[in-house]
Amino acid sequence: MAPPPQQLPPIQKTGADGNATVEDLLRYIVDAKASDLHVKTGSPPTIRISGNLQPLDHPMMKPADANAMAAALLTRDKERNTLEELGEVDFAYSMGGVGRFRVNVHRQRGSLGIAARRILPGAPGFRELQLPPVVEQLAREHRGLILVTGPTSSGKTTTCGAILKHINETRRCHIVTIEDPIEILHQDLMSVVTQREVGQDTMGFNAALRAAMRQDPDVIFVGEIRDIETISAALQAAETGHLVLATLHTTDVVETIHRIVDFFPSHQQKQVRSALGGSLVGVMTQRLLPKVGGGRAPALEIMVNNGRVRDCILDPDRTHDIHEIVAESGFYGMQTFNQSLIGLFKSGQVTLEDAKSATSNPHDFELALQREGVLPV
Repeated sequence: MAPPPQQLPPIQKTGADGNATVEDLLRYIVDAKASDLHVKTGSPPTIRISGNLQPLDHPMMKPADANAMAAALLTRDKERNTLEELGEVDFAYSMGGVGRFRVNVHRQRGSLGIAARRILPGAPGFRELQLPPVVEQLAREHRGLILVTGPTSSGKTTTCGAILKHINETRRCHIVTIEDPIEILHQDLMSVVTQREVGQDTMGFNAALRAAMRQDPDVIFVGEIRDIETISAALQAAETGHLVLATLHTTDVVETIHRIVDFFPSHQQKQVRSALGGSLVGVMTQRLLPKVGGGRAPALEIMVNNGRVRDCILDPDRTHDIHEIVAESGFYGMQTFNQSLIGLFKSGQVTLEDAKSATSNPHDFELALQREGVLPV
């Protein structure tokens, strides 16, 4: 069941026609603590707040309105040319005194559409994000590969931002980030932070990652692993004594291992498993659930690499056993999605319906709740 719409304040409209400009809408999502703005012809502007889409009190957008808003954001010839050539373009947009936004402008049904996401001015902390203590433990590592995975809009970048913030506050090192686009701005604290944006500062993740090895890095953040070249370079950096933090679109820790191995042709997969078993520090896969009372709560499946896990990574016939090891290894801070969801439900942070909708296996989830005594047998 969809939650009831929130009562939102009116939009301050400064357009000459009495309607809101795109700058008014971007300012509004910051004031409303929303995460995203959607503009398309035939609908009013819509924002995402606490994970839910909500239309604004604004007239339906006409094609000319949507095109004018897109034109106001497309301030550079390079972006306009990319849109003309490809039908879509990604870029970052800054508003003085308001903030930065990740913007996608795209053609849709003969007019232009806009999807804009607010970029946080600084990273939140572990406690603010309700991340378990094992995440801070992983952030203390000085070498190896940490993967944060999950579907789009599951909070991967925010979790990575919290890890980088912790390192920045506690270690004297050089952090290099490679992002598309930069979503969280990090000021130099104890560390020196170099942030490079794909398309503006570098041509791509793979090129920037290989260049980073000549920039005296201690920690490298790769905004997204998309291809075999990037994962190869990330593994090489992790094997040579750097801490590499990266995101990947996978749904659980076992799929993450399979996805990385499957990037490579079959004759290289044994070597990749060996490199991964030796360099992988941990995997965090997350999903965001609506929180009772507003906001969102993270459910995390967490794997910490140890001897048993390493053996399962090396042996393709045993990789599926990692899920069972994670379920049995709470002492090491590991947990499955179902264990995380049960904790969120028992603490009253999420409803049973939302927890069931987030689990990969509702039947196993209900059985686990029965064993916990939460549901009748």
